[in-house]
Amino acid sequence: MLRLFNTLTKTSDEVRPIEPGVVKMYTCGPTVYRDAHIGNLRSYLMADWIRRALLAQDLQVVHIKNITDVGHMRQEVLERGEDKVVAAALAEGKTAEEIAQFYTDRFLSDEKKVNIMPAHEFPKATDHIEGMVEIVEELIRKGLAYEVQGNVYYEVSSFPDYGQLSGNINEAELLEAVRVDVDPLKRDARDFTLWKQAEPGRILKWSSPWGDGFPGWHIECSAMSIKYLGKKFDLHTGGVDNIFPHHEGEIAQSEGFTGEPVVNIWTHGQHLLADGVKMSKSMGNSFILSDIEAQGIDPLAFRYLCLTAKYNTRLNFTFSSLKAAQRGLLRLRNMAWQWSMLPSQNGQNESDITEWYGKFMDRVNDNLDLPGALALTWEMARSDMPGQAKLAAMKRFDAILGMDLDSAERTYKVPQEVHSQISDRSDKRTKDDYQNADAIRSALSEDGYVVQDSQGDTRVRPKTDWEKREEAWHSFSSSVEVPSLVDEPDATELTIGMVACNYLGDVQRCLESALNWVGERPLEVLIVDNGSADGTDKWLEEKAATEPRLRVIHTDHVLGEGAAKNILLKQARGKTVVMLDTSVEISGDIFGPIDDALGDSTIGVTGPFGLRTNDLHHFHDGEGESGFMDAMQAYCFAFRRSRLKDVGLPRETFRFYRNLDLDYSFQFKDKGYKIVADSSLPVQLHEHRVWSALAEGERDELSKKNYRRFLDKWGDRADLLISSDHDHSHHTH
Repeated sequence: MLRLFNTLTKTSDEVRPIEPGVVKMYTCGPTVYRDAHIGNLRSYLMADWIRRALLAQDLQVVHIKNITDVGHMRQEVLERGEDKVVAAALAEGKTAEEIAQFYTDRFLSDEKKVNIMPAHEFPKATDHIEGMVEIVEELIRKGLAYEVQGNVYYEVSSFPDYGQLSGNINEAELLEAVRVDVDPLKRDARDFTLWKQAEPGRILKWSSPWGDGFPGWHIECSAMSIKYLGKKFDLHTGGVDNIFPHHEGEIAQSEGFTGEPVVNIWTHGQHLLADGVKMSKSMGNSFILSDIEAQGIDPLAFRYLCLTAKYNTRLNFTFSSLKAAQRGLLRLRNMAWQWSMLPSQNGQNESDITEWYGKFMDRVNDNLDLPGALALTWEMARSDMPGQAKLAAMKRFDAILGMDLDSAERTYKVPQEVHSQISDRSDKRTKDDYQNADAIRSALSEDGYVVQDSQGDTRVRPKTDWEKREEAWHSFSSSVEVPSLVDEPDATELTIGMVACNYLGDVQRCLESALNWVGERPLEVLIVDNGSADGTDKWLEEKAATEPRLRVIHTDHVLGEGAAKNILLKQARGKTVVMLDTSVEISGDIFGPIDDALGDSTIGVTGPFGLRTNDLHHFHDGEGESGFMDAMQAYCFAFRRSRLKDVGLPRETFRFYRNLDLDYSFQFKDKGYKIVADSSLPVQLHEHRVWSALAEGERDELSKKNYRRFLDKWGDRADLLISSDHDHSHHTH
């Protein structure tokens, strides 16, 4: 029987159904005011594998997964307009309920793409307000909660076991864990909200014995789990970020209401990291499933990747590891395809299949050891069992793994004319006419088919989207994968460098204007396509085919700004490097004046848009002035390539572009180089779409984080400011 780590008991506990033969399971579902990111999906995959493992042991599973819709605690986020997509929807006249339904549908679609079995019920918080009010009333009646001015709070001190799930068992730990502004209406800062009074102007609110208001976050799961599964059920799943305060509050509410423990086993999935750090919108690494699909990668490759680590250990997501998972998935699927074309054995090797399946289930039942189960799948696939028996075993394994491994039988369909070409090719091979046979194979490859020869047999299948993309161009997953040419000698006079990420029209305008004014100078144009998904990548490849000076480097997803700039600088080969933002349009010769300015060996960086400061805390632009500056804005940032050996590359901790130019400017100043602006350079600025695409709250948050990074390193270096340098007045342009 399946054993799972129980967060409550801190032991591995066997799942023993309260009702014989039926396991009742509740999963904390999504908050539907934005797309679920892939870290959320990892938690839902864990619940899916638990359910499949139980079903494989002839148990019935009743699975409930709630929907926290926007009419709930997140309504205030909508009303502040902090999410630009949601703000735009509201501006179009869509209601909060319509937005919630939109993201609910997206969530259900994403679950289907990664082959998560749908829950039996998806109850919405807004449909269960009455049940929440009933529980709150009972908690007040029992003396476990109190009302103040229309707000109802759970009195933590009245529940002695509060903190048992998270381990935050003393008052200091709980206060530290809560980390919220103290509500003066609470008797104790640890107390949490069960019902909140509606503030003036709130649209979505409900009547209650305490006045119009809305429920607290934790109460929804207590109400819905008890309604659909009863006052005692077997399993409750979620992510580790749910443990405190959400699940801790849920235990207090539910047990306070029923008078006894409600859940037997609490199981939590660990974080999915992205490039080594926790995923968050502010870090720019909160990937959603469409980011994976945009690279032509099968969403089930993400499911495969999650199989490679135990659910209760952290998993580091990178696009390199995802591509490795895609290759593994494709290999297993192709094996199943190959075995499916063998003649049936009519039940032979059944004992071998049963033995393999027994070993497989031993891994699964050992706290859902799916990495072990996946390794055993590969071991079985490489065994000397006949292919037909391997296919039978793999199908039984895949009922739990859920990777749709036998889909090749359904999806690897090709037109009859392709089969005719394969037959013609086989005839030519038989007659040793290999030249024409190879020509047929090449033609089929160009048409999007893979031809595989084996002993006495030829198979043909359509190429996957990922294979087509990989053939079109190579793409990098991180700056580390890109070789550095910094120590190589200059190969040309000038590198014009850009980082492109969507907004094709801007890329075209910037590129064409630069080429129009570069003259006859020997140069290269180096563009890093930073995970574009709007056709920019294809256009750049087509442009490079007709423009020999253009070189394109692709990344398979949107890297942070620092990493993308590093790729560009590692690969640049021009004596002078001019980095341009795609919002820029060149309207005259900027390259001659730039070269003249950099002829002074004391000058590190030049460009038209300088910045000045008196205290490192407030930078302002040069207001059309020329001369020495404290920093150069990244719209046009030029320097000698040889300086890279001394100055180094930009810091990759700057994932967002804002203030990276300040930081990199100070790297030059720290090495003794001056920064000079020439405001006469003919450069026109257009809308900066990366900035304008963000909501105001997001702009502020991302900018402030980067500014703190800047100050943490340079905050005590006032000696680098031009106000401290008295030998600069002679240098103007």
